Amino acid sequence: MNLNYFIPGQRWISNTESELGLGIVVESEYNRVTMLFLATGERRVYAKDNAPLTRVIFSEGDIIESADYSKLTVTKIIERNGLVTYVGKTEENREISLDEMELNHHIQFNKPQDRLFTGQFDPSAWFQLRYQTWQYCREHQQSPVKGLQGGRTSLIAHQLFIAHEAAGRPTPRIMLADEVGLGKTIEAGLILHHRLNNGLSNRALIIVPESLLHQWLVEMLRRFNLRFSILDEMRCLGIENIDIDYIGESEPPTENPFNTEQLILCSQEFFAQHPKRQQQALEAGWDMVIVDEAHHLEWSETSASPEYLFVENLAASTPGLILLTATPEQLGKESHFARLRLLDPDRFYSFSAFLEEETHFQPVAEAAKSLLANQALTPDEKAHLARLVKHDHVDTLLKNLDDPEKSQLAREELVKILLDHHGTGRILFRNSRQTVQGFPDRERQGCTLNGSSESLQEDPRTLWLVEKIKALAGQKALLICRHAQTAIELEHIIEKRFGIAAAVFHEGMSIIERDRAAAYFADQESSARLLICSEIGSEGRNFQFVHHLILFDLPDNPDLLQQRIGRLDRIGQRHIIEIHVPYLTGSREHTLFRWYDEGLNAFRHNTSAGQRVAELLHDELHTALEKYDSESLDKLIAKTQTLAQQIETELHNGRDLLLELNSCRKEEAQELIDRLKQRDNEGVLWPYMEDVFECYGVDTEFHSADCFILRPSEHLRMSHFPGLSEEGMTVTVNRDIALAREELQFLTWEHPMVAAAMDMILSSDTGNAGVSVVKHKDQKAGRFLLECLFIVECSAPPELQIGRFLPHTPIRILIDQNKADLTDTIEHIELIDSGKKFDKTQIVAFLNSQRKHLTTLLDIAEQNAQAQMSQLITDSQKTMLETMTGEIKRLTRLKQVNPSIREDEIEFQKETAMLLHENIQDAQLRLDAVRFVITS
Repeated sequence: MNLNYFIPGQRWISNTESELGLGIVVESEYNRVTMLFLATGERRVYAKDNAPLTRVIFSEGDIIESADYSKLTVTKIIERNGLVTYVGKTEENREISLDEMELNHHIQFNKPQDRLFTGQFDPSAWFQLRYQTWQYCREHQQSPVKGLQGGRTSLIAHQLFIAHEAAGRPTPRIMLADEVGLGKTIEAGLILHHRLNNGLSNRALIIVPESLLHQWLVEMLRRFNLRFSILDEMRCLGIENIDIDYIGESEPPTENPFNTEQLILCSQEFFAQHPKRQQQALEAGWDMVIVDEAHHLEWSETSASPEYLFVENLAASTPGLILLTATPEQLGKESHFARLRLLDPDRFYSFSAFLEEETHFQPVAEAAKSLLANQALTPDEKAHLARLVKHDHVDTLLKNLDDPEKSQLAREELVKILLDHHGTGRILFRNSRQTVQGFPDRERQGCTLNGSSESLQEDPRTLWLVEKIKALAGQKALLICRHAQTAIELEHIIEKRFGIAAAVFHEGMSIIERDRAAAYFADQESSARLLICSEIGSEGRNFQFVHHLILFDLPDNPDLLQQRIGRLDRIGQRHIIEIHVPYLTGSREHTLFRWYDEGLNAFRHNTSAGQRVAELLHDELHTALEKYDSESLDKLIAKTQTLAQQIETELHNGRDLLLELNSCRKEEAQELIDRLKQRDNEGVLWPYMEDVFECYGVDTEFHSADCFILRPSEHLRMSHFPGLSEEGMTVTVNRDIALAREELQFLTWEHPMVAAAMDMILSSDTGNAGVSVVKHKDQKAGRFLLECLFIVECSAPPELQIGRFLPHTPIRILIDQNKADLTDTIEHIELIDSGKKFDKTQIVAFLNSQRKHLTTLLDIAEQNAQAQMSQLITDSQKTMLETMTGEIKRLTRLKQVNPSIREDEIEFQKETAMLLHENIQDAQLRLDAVRFVITS
């Protein structure tokens, strides 16, 4: 650098601190130069021979701005004594001159070409990372399973089908009524995760029973990386800044607590006890409300509970509504209707009309059972189908049932037609264990013990536990007991007295403490062979890597027993679950063990009738629990068996097979699974993230197969990398490992860290200008090329999901110095930076000497990219119209036979198609990055 080149009044820009804006030389000594950056008031002193500065001189045709924000198009440049004066025309077409000292101090060079000409280029790795990011971003936007990949969930057919089917609707209003253990919470989480990831929802309220608050909080965070905030009365008062001691006095207007967060979790009891909070929740507005245990909301034709009325008001003002409830058979018809009217009050306006419609549909349901069972239809069933099913070919299909060669196809087609006619099939999803595969067998091992339980230290069950752990010979076991204090004492006794390492898990611990305990227990290398959980403490955690369950005591509630077993009894459990139940002779647990085992067979099988039986026999069971009486208990068990069999038979006969078939269409579900497996197994995410971490200064260390440790290094480019704490974290890109090891973060394209990193790369100007020296067999040394990266952009509302048809698409154009387009001849991957050093000052000088020629090359590149964009728009419009027209025709056809299809759904699709067409047609092309390539 010429030491005499700096002249007071010249404008320069910092190569390392471009955010300072334009600098001005205020003093130039023999070997030092002082720059003042007026935009920020910063003063810098540099050594002249290695100052990280680039001279700013604009070119003819550039639009510049004065200190008073007047714009000027440069037509002429005059240089006198090292200082530049610009001559040009204003927006009013007046010719004026502007000394460089009068330039706006806030000018920043963010455009790729501006950064290139001013020497603000980045290492080649950043350009490559930017290009990669755009490519992966495009792939993800167009993925048919976008929104479904990020959950820490097994790829289970019925869950994925429901999530995909419901989440894509404009306003999903559905009831999830799967049997216990089939994952209704996961289904709701998948739907919400899908909609949040696709921009279809932003604000969600989840209402659950008090006892399930923590379970939902943990499930949403651990499985879907959704950080919900629990609002209770104390938290609300804190937000409102109201002193609890002065409640009741004059209360000034305060902030609505429900407006402080986007994702809020509340208990049903909280709203019931505080009507004011109900009003605030209604005023806050939501686009998705989820209600768990919705069957507890009481309603009849003559009255409704306050809790039901509150949810009804929420439902009326919220587009999306998901109700998690018991199965229709368990609910009873009136209670089932009460949930349906929350979802669609116009469709389900009268209970008597609902019953009449069900009566008309019953013969169709019976015919469906015969079709699915490959049984012949009776003449009456055929007559009912012909009369009630509105379809042009139904008579032909019914005749084909009697033709051996056409019978099977006719049955399949008739079932499809019946599915379309199903009255509640679009808003109600109900799967049963009979139709879902993958559950493990269960064995129970009861152990009768003599003695008393006055002291846990000397309790026979404690001594039995010690021997059982030894007998398991290193196999891990989960123990669940009723109270936190029992868990704490047990852990202390077996560790201090018997030297057995155990982890403890109870509601008095913070989430972080529970995480550590779970990680300690899950680690196969740890000495912990037992995890002791309290009833509430174990909620929301599943331990299917364990298959020994110890029930130290028994709950009174059959559903609670199933929840305990459900910690291990999950789809994907690979071993027989062994349930160990120690109990004292003649104790309360002795009675419960026999009643559950002999009366309900609840240890070996999931029982749908258990809770109903417990309610009907409440008084007799309560009496039996007061004092053990073998003879009386035998009678109660016999009565329980008879009643349970009756209820199970009623539930089985009442099953709606069409509904179950419609709740998981296997071919569609399998296609989703195949696509997700393909995304999981692509093997490109971790190499890409390694490039990201390398560029940003995050250290990576191999942990084990598909697992890596991340830590911020001393060279981190920012104060905080998204989602990475100072302590670091361990991550995995393997779904199976993530399911077994909850302490690991599961990285997918939808993980917050990955999404934030991609956004950070694309929203900054880092990497949008680069210079590389490369060797290429087809290019002579000393030549140059210009590699341009254009982006096709559509600015459309998120709810249009325009990325399905035209995502942000990178168009790469490679032009050589002779204006030849080499895009199809030389791939991006062939232009690998050789690592050869170059003199930056000389490069900048050359770039500016060739500025006019390079600008011409940029114009040619843009013209070529425009041609590609035109074809891209044409192809996207064609795909969009085919897709949307097909969906509109499908809904229109369905509406003719199924009253659950609302007219506004069809109108929404028509309007969406029109808006998509307009927005795709208005797509814009933007130069996102440029790289100057020198051949060697």
